[in-house]
Amino acid sequence: MGLLTGDALLPVAMVVAVFLLLVDLMHRRQRWAARYPPGPMPVPGLGNLLQVDFQNMLDCCRKLRGRFGDVFSLQLAWTPVVVLNGLVAVREALVNHSEDTADRPPMPIYEHLGIGQHSQGVILAHYGPTWRELRRFSVSTLRNLGLGKKSLEQWVTEEAACLCDAFATQDGRPFSPSDLLNKATCNVIASLIYACRFEYEDLRLGRLLRLLEDTMKEDSGIVPQVLNAVPMLLRIPGLPGKVFPGQKAFMDLLDELLAEHRMSWDPTQPSRDLTDTFLTEVEKAKGNPESSFTDENLRLVVADLFTAGMVTTSTTLAWALLLMILHPDVQRRVQQEIDEVIGQGRRPEMADQARMPFTNAVVHEVQRFADIAPLGFPHMTSCDVEVQGFVIPKGTTLITNLSSVLKDETVWEKPFHFHPQHFLDAEGRFVKHEAFMPFSAGRRACLGEPLARMELFLFFTCLLQRFSFSVPEGQPRPSDHAPFGALVTPSPYQLCAQHR
Repeated sequence: MGLLTGDALLPVAMVVAVFLLLVDLMHRRQRWAARYPPGPMPVPGLGNLLQVDFQNMLDCCRKLRGRFGDVFSLQLAWTPVVVLNGLVAVREALVNHSEDTADRPPMPIYEHLGIGQHSQGVILAHYGPTWRELRRFSVSTLRNLGLGKKSLEQWVTEEAACLCDAFATQDGRPFSPSDLLNKATCNVIASLIYACRFEYEDLRLGRLLRLLEDTMKEDSGIVPQVLNAVPMLLRIPGLPGKVFPGQKAFMDLLDELLAEHRMSWDPTQPSRDLTDTFLTEVEKAKGNPESSFTDENLRLVVADLFTAGMVTTSTTLAWALLLMILHPDVQRRVQQEIDEVIGQGRRPEMADQARMPFTNAVVHEVQRFADIAPLGFPHMTSCDVEVQGFVIPKGTTLITNLSSVLKDETVWEKPFHFHPQHFLDAEGRFVKHEAFMPFSAGRRACLGEPLARMELFLFFTCLLQRFSFSVPEGQPRPSDHAPFGALVTPSPYQLCAQHR
C-alpha cells in the first residue's frame, strides 16, 4: 500500500486534532463548573505545564496565590490540581474533610518499582482497605517494638552516643555533619526493621545512603511531573530505568537486605523487628487473596520507612546544627538549660523534655523555619469537597502548601526568621500552635511523627550536651537559605565541634 498523500493526510490530521481537543475539553470541564477555584488559563493538551516553575514551586505558588487567592487551580496536562495555601484553607481540607481528602492520586512513575493496585506501601497507597491495614500494622508494630517506651528510647540514646563519638574523632577540625547524621538516623530505622545497626564505615550503609540521595533527586523537577501527567510516555521501552536508575537500585538493595533477613527468620521465635512481624502476617494470610500482607507490600513498607523516616529526621538535624552556628546566643541558652536540668553526668531522656521549654521551643522552631517538606505529599479528593466556598470535584489532586502554613504571616510574629520565642509564652513556658504542621495533618499525617520527635530531641540535646558548634575560622558564614526541592536540605556547610 502506498504512502498517503498530503491531501489524504489532511482529513486524518483534522480528525486527530478534533479528537485531542474534545479530550482536552472533557478534562477541563470542571473549570466551568460553579464555584470551581480560579487559576491561570491552560493551553490545550499541556494545560499549565509550561506556566509552572517546577524548579521553584514555592515561589510559583506564592505568585499564583497573589493573583488568585488561597485556593487556586492548575491543569497539568489532563490532571486537575487545586493548591491550598494558608492555615485556614489547609486545615479545612485536611482536618475538617479528613476522610474526603485522604486519597492519593495515581503515581505512574513508581509503577516500575512494583507499586500498583495491590502493592502500595503506606505512603502512596490509595485510601482504602490496603492502606488502613498496613498503616494500622505499622503503627501497632512500632509501638510494640518500643515506640514511646524506654526500650526504643535507650536504642536512640545509644545511637546518639555513637554519633557523638564520631563527631569527637573530628578533633575540632572543620567537617560536614550531614553524612554522620544520615548514618545515625538510618541506624534507628534499621534497628526497627532489621533489629541491627550498621557500623558507620560499613560500605553497604554508604551505598544505601547514596542511593537514597539519588532517589530524592530523581523525584524533583519537571520530568516526574510531566511523566505523571502524561503516563503514556512511560511506555517507551527502557525509559523508566533511564530516568529513575537510583530508585531501581535502591529497591534492589532493600530486596537484598530483606532476603538476608528472611534466611535468619524463625517463625517459632518471638519477632525481632518489623520484618519478622510482617513475615508472620504473610504466613497467616496465605490463601487469602484480599490480604495486604504480601511480599510485595513488605518491600514497599520497608522502603517507605527508610525514605520518610530517615531522610527527614537527618535533614532536620542538619538544619538544627546550622542554625546553632548561625545563632550562638540560642546555642548558649540551650546548653545552659541542658546543664541545669541534665548536667554532664548522664545522658538526656525524653522525661527531661517537659522541664526544658527553651530547648523544646528551639527544636520546634527548627522544624518550622527549615520547612523541609514544603508541599508535602499530594492528596486526592474521593468526593466533591467544599473548601473556602469553592467546590473541588471528586478525583482532583490537592497540593497542600505546608510552607504557607509554617510561615503564615497571620500566625507567626516573625515568619521568615529563626525565632524560638514563637513557641514560648510571656512566662517562658512552651506553647504549641495549630499552625505547626511539619508532619502534615488529618488521616495522612506522618505515622513516624512520634519517632521523629524522640530522635530530634535526644540527638539534638546529646550533641549540645557534649559539644559547642561554630563556623570554622576563616570560612564565610553559611547561608540559612536553601533551594526548593521535594525535600529542602541546607546548602552544604562545615562546622567545628569543640568538646565542652
